[in-house]
Amino acid sequence: MQVEIRPLEEKDALISYKWRNNPLIWKYTGNRPDKTITPEIELDWIRKVLKNENEKRFAIIADSTYVGNVYLTNVENHTASFHIFIGEPDYWGKGVATIVLDKIISYSNKIHLSKLILKVHQDNIPAQKLYKKAGFVETSRADDRISMEKTL
Repeated sequence: MQVEIRPLEEKDALISYKWRNNPLIWKYTGNRPDKTITPEIELDWIRKVLKNENEKRFAIIADSTYVGNVYLTNVENHTASFHIFIGEPDYWGKGVATIVLDKIISYSNKIHLSKLILKVHQDNIPAQKLYKKAGFVETSRADDRISMEKTL
């Protein structure tokens, strides 16, 4: 499978709004929408976040198909928060996140980050295994979230 990341674009809203309305995708996240997301709402959101200078947002492309997003947010002092989701269920469990995580770690090194941090739902065992395999270590637990970090 060919997996790439590219900068998130406004046109991505025409697909990603559908993911925001799928409760299965948001089962393990802390940022689930509280209303139905339309293409217009998603486009406004993408336009807004692309202006944030302390964020790097990418689309995940697998076999020429837009399948999810990966973000580095709160980029400051050589540290960033890592976020990923695969929005296309047909690509779940196929190793896409593993490839993307490797690409983001490489990118993080190029932009001189020294640490990545993340929060993962305690019930999301596959994600926890992925992060541990990539060298993330648990730093704390609160509510249903596990905080992890990786020194680059």
